[in-house]
Amino acid sequence: MGWTSFKVVGHVRYHMCRRMGVKKLKVGHAGTLDPLATGVMILCSGKATKRIEEFQYQTKEYIATIQLGATTPSFDLEHEIDAVYPVEHITKELVESVLPKFIGEIQQVPPAFSACKVDGKRAYDLARKGREVELKAKLLVIDEIELLECNLPTIKIRVVCSKGTYIRALARDIGEALGSGAHLTGLIRTRVGDVRLEDCLEPEHFAEWIDRQDVETIEG
Repeated sequence: MGWTSFKVVGHVRYHMCRRMGVKKLKVGHAGTLDPLATGVMILCSGKATKRIEEFQYQTKEYIATIQLGATTPSFDLEHEIDAVYPVEHITKELVESVLPKFIGEIQQVPPAFSACKVDGKRAYDLARKGREVELKAKLLVIDEIELLECNLPTIKIRVVCSKGTYIRALARDIGEALGSGAHLTGLIRTRVGDVRLEDCLEPEHFAEWIDRQDVETIEG
């Protein structure tokens, strides 16, 4: 925890430049992770940065922990709870009947605290200044939703979805569909395309890993 997408890119760029003995190197990532999320993030360097868009459009899989009965402005733990809702009526059967309604093509309104642009400015910059942010719904695809755990008022789900899906917004919408509120308390991106979490390297182990690689192999 504590690694932002920006910090990971900077960390990797620094150690690659150090290992290769260069001052500059292009490094980018194929899809931001929210600050409180963990999991798969694909990084590309040098000429491979041309493949970033290709990776961005690949299917993603997440494991999300959702707290029912309360909302926050950002739909996750970055902000304090701003409203509470009843949960007494929610049963496992109700959850199981609601989740399939989100499978397929859905319209989703992104969170105000997101990188979406409004009049050329980032939505989260406007939201942090207390400005009202109106974002338009976007069409996206959810291939699978599976209920992994149901310890009400907390549920854990597995989601397979397209680019542009905000799992925080999905948590909000699931809460509303259950006649309550909800926010995300945990998020792990377990897969991007064919790249799985078990294939990945922890950022703190990158320096040690890059030092074991041949410079010729890195440059190639």
